[in-house]
Parts: sequence; C-alpha cells; structure tokens
Amino acid sequence: MYARFGKRALDAAGAALLLALLAPLLLGVAGAVRVALGAPVMFRQRRAGQHGRPFTVLKFRTLREGPGDDAARMTALGRVLRALALDELPQLVNVLRGEMSLVGPRPLPLDYVALYSPRQALRLRLRPGLAGAAQAAGRNAVGWETRLELDARHAEAPPRLSRDVALLLRCGLLALSGRGASAPGHATMPAFRGEKRS
Repeated sequence: MYARFGKRALDAAGAALLLALLAPLLLGVAGAVRVALGAPVMFRQRRAGQHGRPFTVLKFRTLREGPGDDAARMTALGRVLRALALDELPQLVNVLRGEMSLVGPRPLPLDYVALYSPRQALRLRLRPGLAGAAQAAGRNAVGWETRLELDARHAEAPPRLSRDVALLLRCGLLALSGRGASAPGHATMPAFRGEKRS
C-alpha cells in the first residue's frame, strides 16, 4: 500500500512543505551563487530517472564556467554548498514534479546506464531520490562498486515507510556534518567507468 499510494503522496507533500519552510534559505543560496558565480544560478543536466527515462535535474551551481576539471573550477562557496548538500535543495522541485522521490538512488548521468551490469541496473526500477542507502553509507566517500550494490539492494527490498524515514534522517545528519561530499583524492566524484573486469 505504501509503495503504490503512500510514497508518492508523501513525496509530494514533503517536497511542498520543505520548499515552503526552506524558501528563505533557497533565496539566500540563490543570491550568494548569483554574486559569486553570476548567471545562471541553476545547473541543469539530463539524468536517468525511473526505468532510465531522462529528466532534467536541478542544482545550484558550484563550479565556475570555463575549462578545467571540477577541482580547478570549484569555488569556496561551492565547497560549502556541496559539503552541506545545499546545492541539491532545488531537486525538491524535481520531487514535486514526480521525477524524483525523497528517498531513492541518486540520479546519475544518462551515459552511465549503458555501463551498468544487470544487477546495477536494478537501481533504475525506482525513482531517483534526494537521499538513499548509498548516501547514508557515506555519500561520495563510498566507491562506485559499493554504492551501486547498495542501490541494488534498496531496489530489491520491499518499500517501507520506516526505512525511508531512517534514511532521510541519516542522510540529513551526514549532510549537516559536512562529511562525504568528495571521493578521496577528488573534488567531487570520479566518473563511473563500468564494472571492473578481471
């Protein structure tokens, strides 16, 4: 019953409530990004949604325009926004639209879909989420193999409200701590290259 009716209803209600409560924070972050980086304030990118359907994910910009890798283009403001996961808050609009859920595997680039093993592709059964099992385990500090295995296990398990609430709380506390925003040795997360072959 929760999976069929309650989850989407709670997603929509929760996203609407959070957007209303966090409106001053969202406006403040948008203003800071506008001053630090100029226009546009939002970063938009096509990502793989449920069943691999593409959608446009919304984030506050954290990188300067121009050449160079993420480490070279990352700003001081961007590091703070990413550490506290404030750059992800615009995805509440994606949740409200039904493109994402409050809890589910993080939305990844479309070109990763062709690289998934059959087991890793299980993550596409679900709507992507703001919070998920891999994020609760350590955000970007968790390597790809472990991260995608946690997503697969999440997709296999029957949906439960108690689990979703627990994951939201764990991810929220981890974001407030600022830990796990970057993979070891990287400014953000290295690109996924597919399963390692022996």
